[in-house]
Amino acid sequence: MTKRRRSREYALQILFQLDMTGRGFTEEVWNEFWKGIAEEAEVKEFTRDIASSTLKHKKEIDEIIKKAAENWSIERMAIIDRNILRASTYEICYRTDIPKSVVINEALEIAKKYSTEESAPFINGILDKIAHVDDKKSDSKKGQIRKGKHKLSPE
Repeated sequence: MTKRRRSREYALQILFQLDMTGRGFTEEVWNEFWKGIAEEAEVKEFTRDIASSTLKHKKEIDEIIKKAAENWSIERMAIIDRNILRASTYEICYRTDIPKSVVINEALEIAKKYSTEESAPFINGILDKIAHVDDKKSDSKKGQIRKGKHKLSPE
């Protein structure tokens, strides 16, 4: 398993834990999570980026997901699925250094490992829609850094 895949799985575990408990992402939570886990600094760094940045942009990310997941509320989604979607949406919309196809493939592999059989197609459909809207947005702003609000609108 690649370092980035391990990071994504760790980030999912952190996001899941915080979603279940309602706790915030603090240094105490971070340190508790890593107790007994020997991991490379690079893996921890990418894990922290995904988890903390996903939570930092959670409100905006949830809006993007809601618009892409027609007829589905965030609250109705399985906790694992919504956190895979949140982390992946963060990567698609904010990390210009990672190809969207890689983000989607990683999300699907993680969904197959941690969620139900129906989750991968569900997640794929939503992330594909988000990625295509983001592509259109990026095409209209060539040369600009992708940051700020992400607009998902039917086109």
